[in-house]
Amino acid sequence: MADHAYDLVLRGGTLLDGSGSPGVRADVGVRGDLIVAVGPNLAPGREEIDATGRLVTPGFVDIHTHYDGQATWDHAMTPSSGHGVTTVVMGNCGVGFAPCKPEDRGRLIRLMEGVEDIPFPVLTEGLPWNWESFPDYLDALDARAFDVDVAAQLPHAALRVYVMGQRGVDREPATPADIAHMAAIARRAVEAGALGFSTSRTLNHRTSDGQPTPTLTAGEDELTGIALGLAAAGKGVLQVVSDFFPDGPAEFAMLRRIVERSGRPLSFSLVQSPKAPDGWKAMLAGLAAAVDEGLPMKAQVCGRPVGVLFGLELTLNPFSQNPVFAEIAGLPLADKVAALSDPDFRARLFAHDGDAKGPFAGSALRAWDNLFPMEPEPDYEPTADKTVAAIAAREGRDPAVTALDHMLSDGGRGMLYHPFLNYADGALDPSFAMLTHRDTVPGLSDGGAHVGMICDGSFPTSNLVHWTRERTRGPRIPLEEMVAAQTRDTAAAVGLLDRGLVAPGYRADLNVIDYAGLRLEPPRVAYDLPAGGRRLVQKAHGYVATIVGGVVTRRDGQPTGALPGRLVRGARSAPAALAAE
Repeated sequence: MADHAYDLVLRGGTLLDGSGSPGVRADVGVRGDLIVAVGPNLAPGREEIDATGRLVTPGFVDIHTHYDGQATWDHAMTPSSGHGVTTVVMGNCGVGFAPCKPEDRGRLIRLMEGVEDIPFPVLTEGLPWNWESFPDYLDALDARAFDVDVAAQLPHAALRVYVMGQRGVDREPATPADIAHMAAIARRAVEAGALGFSTSRTLNHRTSDGQPTPTLTAGEDELTGIALGLAAAGKGVLQVVSDFFPDGPAEFAMLRRIVERSGRPLSFSLVQSPKAPDGWKAMLAGLAAAVDEGLPMKAQVCGRPVGVLFGLELTLNPFSQNPVFAEIAGLPLADKVAALSDPDFRARLFAHDGDAKGPFAGSALRAWDNLFPMEPEPDYEPTADKTVAAIAAREGRDPAVTALDHMLSDGGRGMLYHPFLNYADGALDPSFAMLTHRDTVPGLSDGGAHVGMICDGSFPTSNLVHWTRERTRGPRIPLEEMVAAQTRDTAAAVGLLDRGLVAPGYRADLNVIDYAGLRLEPPRVAYDLPAGGRRLVQKAHGYVATIVGGVVTRRDGQPTGALPGRLVRGARSAPAALAAE
């Protein structure tokens, strides 16, 4: 060490430091897990990475993931860690696995299975259940090592079931005693290191047997009481997902009152819904007014459509509810492909084309004018001429045939993309307005969840690729602003002020990126979950190196095997400036 001023030097890159300032050429010197020097011509490091012609950025901070289960059985928080993410925040949307009494484990598994599409056998085999209370859960995580830092939030559904039992499951109103009990647990959770508390108020979140989430109709008194539990501890953020429909202003007014009474920062998920295509505008206006009056509120937004993937290996496809397809639904993929390639079987399948029943029939599953074949170069702002309906019309074929033939491509691995939120107008103009609003941060990637239908853990990469470089259908976002949005801004939104900037004293979470070569592969299916469970993954190209706590965890997109990531217990203060090197 005597011969080296630094443990690691990133040499000669174009630094986008997370502040939103334009890039400058600079070296970055790291000692231990901290950045200690930034500037030209730094002294040698024990290890050096040549960043010439590359971007150097802070590691991305993804504040909306669902690795609550995966973090208990796996050390790699993939897919997020393959997309430049160095810190993940889990426990969103009110679902998770702590606190939990032994007799309630099945309930929480069914809830996670239904809400986040993580199969029951995966969770049953994977979860070690070496906890009951939320502090116990944090201790279990604290004993593990990861390829990113992880932070946890207290989920409302688990809390409600823990305190109220069946009454909580049945969504009965909480009594004053229930609320006091929940508030006390919430206070102890954030004092033990929970980053905050999350809840869900959307009908889209249901258990695997179709029941609404226990938190759907929780009263304002319950939510306020829990928030006051955080206030008593003097720490913790609040996270909410809600439909904001049909009465968005009333729902927002309630959230505002909770923040006014508790003083705790709150973020809520904001998307464009086809049910109210302009509703997001009113929400942004209300948010801006609240922030102008001093309330610590943010909206979490996403830079591409929230969309479902359909395919023969996936949870759903346009023939899922067809009785002929049901004959082969449980077969291995190769056998499905063989059957669906047989002219006689296809004839029977298409003869029953209109018989499907269920909530998706005639809408999402068969919305040919809003289903897009997933291409080798994924397009997340596709035009109407790329739909299954448009392709079929040009080719003079039945859209059902076009859809099936695409799914049969690549050995039956072809996928169809159905964008349903942020895409009511067939373009991402609402996403642009939301992303560039003063009071929003990027979020909603849901990394670790929706393993058979959605693959949005790649949001950090697609934000860079699409919004700063490749968009052709409207304005782009300056690269330095997008980097700041998913580093400094997301970290600050959850109180992790020790990361998200490349400056002396900050945590050495960094990316070296080949910006010109940065791209996404299409989603693929992997069978690497417990019990051989299936999940969607999506790889990126262009990440030359990712560094967590001063340790290189990925080189050229491949894991190094290093696991420097740890549980982050609670908020972090901004570092004091270090003396100049």
